[in-house]
Amino acid sequence: MRTMGLDFGSKTIGVAISDALGFTAQGIETIHYEQHNKHVIDERLTSLIKTYDVNKVIVGLPKNMNGTIGPTGEACQTFAERIKKKYRLPVELWDERLTTMAAERMLISADVSRKKRKKVIDKMAAVLILQSYLDRHGMKG
Repeated sequence: MRTMGLDFGSKTIGVAISDALGFTAQGIETIHYEQHNKHVIDERLTSLIKTYDVNKVIVGLPKNMNGTIGPTGEACQTFAERIKKKYRLPVELWDERLTTMAAERMLISADVSRKKRKKVIDKMAAVLILQSYLDRHGMKG
């Protein structure tokens, strides 16, 4: 049983999966979709949840620096609720402030080109979201 981490955006969703023991997060992929074509999300998540035997989902919640939740955060909350109902899995929202910027800094320091960074930034952010959750909750989650 594994935990899935998701970095939900308006056009992409970064996906990460924990190892079987819940110690580390690995980036799996970035799901690309269009607003009018969201069935792509359901098809891909259904496949990944089955393939990795996922028993919990962590969705990044972007908060403003003062802790409030804006429109993007509200969209993430709606997405998390949809995942919970569709897959009947526990879903937790996890504060993701600065994860995308941290992912960008890591990729820049690894000398990854701008073009390649754009392709992997969401997946990397999902890894950081899930890893921070795993580090905080250990094997309890």
